[in-house]
Amino acid sequence: KRHAATDFVLALLLAFVAGGINAGGVIAIGRYTSHMTGYVSELAENIAVVDFALVLSGLGAIAAFVAGAAVSAILINWARRHTRWGQYAMPLALEALLLLAFGAVGMVLGDVDTFVAVATFLLCFLMGLQNATITKISGARMRTTHVTGLVTDIGIELGKALYRNRDPHLPATHRVRADRKKLFMLSSIVVSFLIGGIVGALGFAWIGYAFTLPLALVLIFCALPSFLAHRRILRKRRAKLS
Repeated sequence: KRHAATDFVLALLLAFVAGGINAGGVIAIGRYTSHMTGYVSELAENIAVVDFALVLSGLGAIAAFVAGAAVSAILINWARRHTRWGQYAMPLALEALLLLAFGAVGMVLGDVDTFVAVATFLLCFLMGLQNATITKISGARMRTTHVTGLVTDIGIELGKALYRNRDPHLPATHRVRADRKKLFMLSSIVVSFLIGGIVGALGFAWIGYAFTLPLALVLIFCALPSFLAHRRILRKRRAKLS
């Protein structure tokens, strides 16, 4: 069973990590990695000017994001069918491991041009993986790797709050009312993404690729309770059998 409060805290933590990876990625490799709108626009521009090298780069970034989302769906659906536990912990654990790998390799090969190209695809993969995971967890109510949709929904709710129904004969069920809980939730996620971006930019600027470690620890913190709960269940089963 999922609890709305738990999912909200998880979304805040993942938005913080996404903001840190996105802004930190600019410091580390000079590329944003969560904005697929920007990549598609850039792809169109490069097609128009017939720059095939950049066209392939843009296609690779988009494909990596899509692949990350697909892997998240595969892991979640496999866990639902075979284990019935940790269905959301598995993608988060994978993201943490890949993020640590990015940091470790970056400390050695950070100045190599080939690494920058591969790292862009890896970070896009991570963003797709994370965004699909929180989408599945929240039933498509929340996103964490980009804020365009969040800001749009905030605007909608603010419009509802500012709108006044002047028809006294209109039934209460037909009156427009803002969802204050949703507005608070969306605004909090945007703020968490912003704070993560600030922390990530400062962290990568000050200590470099090693800053992937605290970001990965946040992901491990999110995934670990599920693994520990499964371990306790296995111990209880073994105790009963013995």
